[in-house]
Amino acid sequence: MGGDTQTVTVGILGFHDSRETKAISNAVAALGHEAVWLHEEAVGIDVSRSGVALDPDVDVVVNRLLLSKSTSPLEDLSIASCYAAVRPVLNDPRSVLFAVHKHATASRLAAAGVPVPHTYMATADAKLNAARDGFGTPVVYKTAIGTNGGGTWLVDHDRAVSATVDGRRAFIQEYVGASERHRDLRIYVVDDEVVGAMYRYAPAGDWRTNVALGGDVEDATGDLPQRAAGAALRATRTLGLDYAGVDLIESDGGWLVLEVNPTAGFRGLFRATGTPPADAPSRVRDERVPVVGHAERVTVTGISGSKEVLARIDTAASTTRIAPDLASDLGTEPPAAVEDGAPPRVDIVVELAGERRTVTAVLDEDVGSETPLRIGRDVLRDYYVDVRRGVRGGAGD
Repeated sequence: MGGDTQTVTVGILGFHDSRETKAISNAVAALGHEAVWLHEEAVGIDVSRSGVALDPDVDVVVNRLLLSKSTSPLEDLSIASCYAAVRPVLNDPRSVLFAVHKHATASRLAAAGVPVPHTYMATADAKLNAARDGFGTPVVYKTAIGTNGGGTWLVDHDRAVSATVDGRRAFIQEYVGASERHRDLRIYVVDDEVVGAMYRYAPAGDWRTNVALGGDVEDATGDLPQRAAGAALRATRTLGLDYAGVDLIESDGGWLVLEVNPTAGFRGLFRATGTPPADAPSRVRDERVPVVGHAERVTVTGISGSKEVLARIDTAASTTRIAPDLASDLGTEPPAAVEDGAPPRVDIVVELAGERRTVTAVLDEDVGSETPLRIGRDVLRDYYVDVRRGVRGGAGD
């Protein structure tokens, strides 16, 4: 370019408010370019015989669509596809389509020789349950599309599982256990280079290591196992992603790729390394924080299905609590191994104010049948509670 500096307008495509969006915007600005947040109220795409015009116009798009949290992931991905028709998109929607589906990811990686755990998906309940014999006990049971540990259970007895959970395909996966505290490894890859890595440790009483569920982190960048780094790079290349967070776990036979996240969060990496990717002191738009009232109608999902219930919003409680009868109706039971003195807990998926997330809820006989779910601060930290607000969908509207 003859030494001239060309300013590029970077569109950050994301329909969920997040600190990561603000961090990317700050990083783009620090490089001397312009960042534009392409949220739902901002996107306009005009198609005519003259061609395609974007409003606002951008030169390149960073795809940060959180499809695993969306109620209509393919509809959202189609927006990224519109941009990809006329502009470079990082990550390309065709690559994201594979990566967002965990079993499709495993299929493509295994076909390319990248080591993955044994998994099995079927479209009929009987076929899926018949395959259980080849996995032993316990077995990991998860929805094919999910995030932050959402839609993931450890089934440690010979109970029947369903090929779908709350309308989403589900599959089983071998459980790679740990003799000590559960941990896995997340490696961040950008432009075919490892830019950071962290070990993630499961919180007490849990087996999942997701930072969003309370997991601890430890910097692994300077002491990264070469085989793990190689597997992460191969996985990212195989899926055709420009950047990814690759989750791996160490087995007796070496490192296995669990998932490849095309929109991986990086707050955990900041906690682990102390090196911020960009300054992100606040949310992009505070008014977009979900608002809930003193009670909300929510959809609760377990292994056997979903149920809509009235939940009490309990800001005085540190943990979410569930009535045993509701947990039983959902087919969710506490694991066989419970720490001494620890109250029994179950994993459920709660959809509250349009957001789906996995919650480890305490079984509580004192939770009444009128509001069989009491949502505590473990969930409410991401919401604004307005006690004046009536129950949505009920007489309080």
